[in-house]
Amino acid sequence: MQKRQLGASGLRVSRMALGTMSWGSDTDAEEAANQLVTFVDAGGTLVDTADIYAEGESERLLGSLLGDLVPRDDVVLATKAVARRTEGPFGGGASRGALLSALDGSLRRLGVEHIDLWQLHAWDDSVPLEETLSALEFAVRSGKVRYTGVSNYAGWQLATAAGRSNGPPLVSTQVEYSLLERGIEREVLPAARHHGIGLLPWAPLGRGVLTGKYRSGTPADSRGASPAYAGYVEQHRTERAARIVEAVSTAADGLGTSPLVVALAWVRDRQGVVAPVVGARDTGQLTGSLAAEELTLPPAIKAALDDVSAIELGYPERWPR
Repeated sequence: MQKRQLGASGLRVSRMALGTMSWGSDTDAEEAANQLVTFVDAGGTLVDTADIYAEGESERLLGSLLGDLVPRDDVVLATKAVARRTEGPFGGGASRGALLSALDGSLRRLGVEHIDLWQLHAWDDSVPLEETLSALEFAVRSGKVRYTGVSNYAGWQLATAAGRSNGPPLVSTQVEYSLLERGIEREVLPAARHHGIGLLPWAPLGRGVLTGKYRSGTPADSRGASPAYAGYVEQHRTERAARIVEAVSTAADGLGTSPLVVALAWVRDRQGVVAPVVGARDTGQLTGSLAAEELTLPPAIKAALDDVSAIELGYPERWPR
């Protein structure tokens, strides 16, 4: 698998990341082990989790697989800190105390001495930004974290955080980005490009809709049929999405591949993207995603997909006209 620089940093990562949101809940230890080995054997290095996934079980499971199954140094270990709002003395959220406590918890669950990429899961209006950024600076200077990033930040939030940081620069932002969700192109992408921050798209397959599995209904074994995830998937089951899915499927037929591979190759090669974060129900599904490594979309197909999924960029994104 090809490698890319993560933002304006010296960190090189695989151009696909393995997501572990379902590990410890829908994905058991045996399946997780198979996925991790398959990913690393294919040349993948970037593995992403979060302290909130499965109430911490995702981190514990991933940590249990590092060392004996996969060498720790073969993996770029990324996690995210939610730091829930609490009634305790530190107030939770993105306060310095809450974030550093969350970091220590992640290190314990993962069973490692440091985290390669530590990301803030969301913006917190109730805490001064300087305090939040001071926690990131301390985490790096203490040796517990190598690089820092953010997740789900709006464009102005990303630019403000990058501009006010007095410590190590932010190197990544993890955001939803796919043929079905291109909203980051209005503000987030330009802000990231200006500040040398790499994009790590989550839900690059449109929450599964771009695979084409929902074209004629809702498969019983899909997330769309799960009470826990039905609303998550339903957001992208629209008339516009149906047109895009048909275009992706047509392109896949012409290229002799799957809609999944076409959709993933499109987002992987968008400007500013470093590595889409791909989760999988099972190893077979992950193998299907890894097949995207072999595909570069022909310019004509890329242009057609750009057109069918285009969003409105008006004032002030396009000024002057």
